[in-house]
Amino acid sequence: MLKEFKAFIARGNVLDLAVAVIIGAAFGRIVTSLTDDIIMPLIGRVLGGLDFSSYFIVLGEVPANLVGSSDYAALKKAGVPLLGYGSFITVAVNFLIVAFIIFLLVRAVNRLMPKPDEKPAEPAAEPADIALLREIRDELRRRD
Repeated sequence: MLKEFKAFIARGNVLDLAVAVIIGAAFGRIVTSLTDDIIMPLIGRVLGGLDFSSYFIVLGEVPANLVGSSDYAALKKAGVPLLGYGSFITVAVNFLIVAFIIFLLVRAVNRLMPKPDEKPAEPAAEPADIALLREIRDELRRRD
């Protein structure tokens, strides 16, 4: 069983998938940082100093020590039901960035792939032994 497992792991597809998952996770963190630390603050600045992470609607009772608080993280940690639409906007922008980059990657790969309407390469010349066997076959058919 261990031998089979080693053979399974050694196959290229499994290693490629493992590398893709690790790179994908790292890329996700980069995009999250890009969204949270660069893009959303710039959008907030352009729109008059808006901080999207602080946009939420309180849906339930707020504990006495947090009444009047606008700290989304503190309220959420306290278990207050919140509708965090500002956080949702940030995640949506994050998704759009990732989706656009994936689109660009797929588009680049598709341009590198041969188009279906392109003529395939000329087939290799038939080997001499195959040609001889075809001649023998044809000759035998004519005799029958």
